[in-house]
Amino acid sequence: MKTYIVFGASKGLGDAFVRGVPQRGDKVWVVARSRPESLDLEDAIEREWIPADLSELHSSTLIKDMLQNETLDVLIYNVGIWEKEGFEDHYTFDHDESADISNLIQVNITSAIVCIQALLPHLRKSHAGKIILIGSTAGLNNANSSQVSFVASKFAIRGITEALREHTREDGIAVTCINPGELAAEIPYAEGVECALSAYNGTRIPLQDIVSLVKCVVSLSKAACVKEINIPALMDTNI
Repeated sequence: MKTYIVFGASKGLGDAFVRGVPQRGDKVWVVARSRPESLDLEDAIEREWIPADLSELHSSTLIKDMLQNETLDVLIYNVGIWEKEGFEDHYTFDHDESADISNLIQVNITSAIVCIQALLPHLRKSHAGKIILIGSTAGLNNANSSQVSFVASKFAIRGITEALREHTREDGIAVTCINPGELAAEIPYAEGVECALSAYNGTRIPLQDIVSLVKCVVSLSKAACVKEINIPALMDTNI
């Protein structure tokens, strides 16, 4: 049996992790601002909600206090906001507001660092702790994105992964970064792969594919560490 904590777990990929990664008898701490529907599942998996707003610096203390003396086997940090209208054709960096940039950096970078730091004592109690950070292909070279703050934050996730892996090496905690391309995130995990494929004519990655990767990483022995996985959509010619 394993104990997980999943950040950004109310919908989309985070919700898919909460539903698809744990097995019967496991426990999942679900970090989200709003109450996740996954709490209503009856599948022999224990789920506990931690209501936290990661734009607030004290959220890491709140989360740590909720866990008390809990042992954590797997931490999945799946958090990422982007610029207003950042994926629209008319988007321009020139119009980004300073307050929005600061909030994006807090949620995407600062929160990742301080929350993981706060939970390291819980991960050190595991015989084979794992930390998985979800980045983006936007954080890879030559991704052709003009969203300056979002791209910077996803490059930062890769940097956090690299340094954190060295910091936790002697603790036996493996640290992995997964960089997905465009996801069929609007298609709920419960609707299945075929629904996601048909909705976008196979141009976006079903959430189930990323869940499968995470399950593989989690299943590895404490002797192995997957450093980084890049998984662009097949039809994305920019990566």
